[in-house]
Amino acid sequence: MQEKIVKYILTEMSDSLDSKQQVRLQEVLLTAFEQVIMMPTESEEQQREQTTSELLKAFISAKKIEGCSEKTLCYYQSSIEALLNCEQKQIGDIGTNDIRTYLACYQEERGISRVTIDNLRRIFSSFFAWLEDEDYIAKSPVRRIHKVRTESLVKEVISDENIEVLRDTCHEIRDLAMIDLLASTGMRVGELAKMNREDIDFHERQCVVFGKGNKEREVYFNARTKIHLKRYLESRSDKNPALFVSLSMPYNRLTIGGVETRLRQLGKRAGLNKVHPHKFRRTLATMAIDKGMPIEQVQRLLGHVKIDTTLHYAMVNQTNVKMAHRKYIG
Repeated sequence: MQEKIVKYILTEMSDSLDSKQQVRLQEVLLTAFEQVIMMPTESEEQQREQTTSELLKAFISAKKIEGCSEKTLCYYQSSIEALLNCEQKQIGDIGTNDIRTYLACYQEERGISRVTIDNLRRIFSSFFAWLEDEDYIAKSPVRRIHKVRTESLVKEVISDENIEVLRDTCHEIRDLAMIDLLASTGMRVGELAKMNREDIDFHERQCVVFGKGNKEREVYFNARTKIHLKRYLESRSDKNPALFVSLSMPYNRLTIGGVETRLRQLGKRAGLNKVHPHKFRRTLATMAIDKGMPIEQVQRLLGHVKIDTTLHYAMVNQTNVKMAHRKYIG
């Protein structure tokens, strides 16, 4: 590289120097370059990629410190990387219209729901708001992109009758204990999968679970759940500390996917559609509100940070609305 630079300089100076001066210039340049290590300059694209990568890494680290789960962090990273790779711009040059166009194309090409699009909008809003707070950009381009209106669908719950049908379908005491625990506590499937035997307090009929952000809380179960859980644990001969394990050796901890698969199988056997863990959670919230439990207590029971989330989960029985109208309005 040094030789190319020396040759370029000599060529450019040839009209201004005689042959003796050119020889002397060459000697000086070669001597000077012996003390210099020449490195190729990075292209603009390489510089952009490096800066983008560093900022994204810093943002993910910040979210990790805030307590986001690994699953959430991966979703954040993959979603933001997809946007940045599509735009091929410096982060500070990405504008509101760029993000609007990206979201519109993303929805059209993949045919995804407006709920998913709004999730992406919230992720981008979090990222660019962090960049603004950290003074990497002057103003977040997502500020002017409003919340995406989503359809308000009435989500199904499991009736008392169908829960009994599911119980009658269980041939294993483990499955019966699992259904009872989900139905009486309303815990998340991830919380169920993480539970250990030592987390159960049979005397107080309560257990400790670790929810989103690894937040610890207590949930409570009924007498029937206590009986079936005790029978299940007494029937086990393995030493695995996990509360729920596989039915056959080597008796591994039951995963989230394992719980979901088993409930689907039991649902099909009982002739019920779409039986999944979250349905038990929604059912508990709806039942609690219908029976008069204060919404703040339901929020605490489910481990929600915002009360709006609790209201979203719970579906108030229409019959109760009709009776309340007659009572309070006429």
